[in-house]
Order: sequence, then structure tokens, then C-alpha cells
Amino acid sequence: DPVRFIGNYSSGKMGYAIAEKLADEGAEVELISGPVNIQPQHSNIKLHKVHTAQEMYEKSIELFPGCSGAVMAAAVADYAVENLNNEKLKRESTGNITLNLTPTKDIAAALGQQKQSNQILVGFALETNNELANAQKKLINKNLDFIVLNSLNEEGAGFNVDTNKITIIDKSKKTTQYTLKDKKYVATDIVNYIIENY
Repeated sequence: DPVRFIGNYSSGKMGYAIAEKLADEGAEVELISGPVNIQPQHSNIKLHKVHTAQEMYEKSIELFPGCSGAVMAAAVADYAVENLNNEKLKRESTGNITLNLTPTKDIAAALGQQKQSNQILVGFALETNNELANAQKKLINKNLDFIVLNSLNEEGAGFNVDTNKITIIDKSKKTTQYTLKDKKYVATDIVNYIIENY
């Protein structure tokens, strides 16, 4: 309804840190962001605010052809409510309710299909089990150049914290592990990996 929504615990800190580091390195960054409490600081960052997974999909499809690449750090919902109510659902008038959820469009897969040979596509995988296998599967299925794996099982990593611990996996299944550190330094590791390898 107009008041409630389905979301997750993502703060946007990782994505914004990557945008800032790319801009520091001279990139002109198109930052597509869901609702977060952060503002970009660098003048090379153009902010595109979206509120739904569909809006993020549409903006990504629009901007990607004109970009050298995309780093997809957003925690986009995999499902959306099938039927939205125009008015707030009142407790006393509804009792129990059932929400039918439908899959959202897969942004990474769509960009992977569009990707040209001169473009880089970086994905993220936040996993809770079979982490390496699930990340490798996503890497191949979505035509990514590399994927950044982080785990909710690692203390200090994941949502709504200032630190992260990542593993980068490339198409040859080579893995590069990094220690737990502040997200701005994690962003540096990711951007340096792009510069050094692509």
C-alpha cells in the first residue's frame, strides 16, 4: 500500500563507496540509487534516484549502453507485490492477508545479455550458504566479468555496517580473498581490481 513496502537491510554504503572511488580515479559515474540516507560527494557522480526494482531496471537498461561498464552493488529485491493497494490497508478491515509476490526483472542478467566486448560487468553475491558455488553460478549465468562475494556468516560483513569482507571471483574461477576492512577500503580493492585487470 502507499505506506508499507517490502525491503531489506541494505544501507547503500558499499555502492556509494565504490562510486566515490571510481570518481576519484577519474571516472564519470552514473549512480543509480534506491532510497538511502547518503549523498554522493564527488562532482563526477550523477545521481539517479529510484524507488522500486522496476525503476532501477529501467534506468540501468537506459544508461548501460553508454557506459564503459557497470558495478552492480545494489541489493535489489527479487520479488515485488503483485497487486498494490491505492489506500492503506487498515488492520480492523483486513484481518489476515496474503500477499502474492512476483519475480522482479533480473538487472544483472539483462545487462549481461546486452554487454559488448568493450564493457565490464561486475556483480555482487551476498550469500548465506554454498557461498562460493552460488557466486560462481551467478557469475557464469549472468555473463559477468567478475563477482564480489560477501557472506552474512562473516561478522562485520553484509548489511548496515561500515565494514565488509569480500572474495573476488573471475571467469577462470580464480579467487582473491580480502580481509575485513572499512567499506571505503573495500571499494578501493574493487576499483583497483578493475584497473589492474581490465
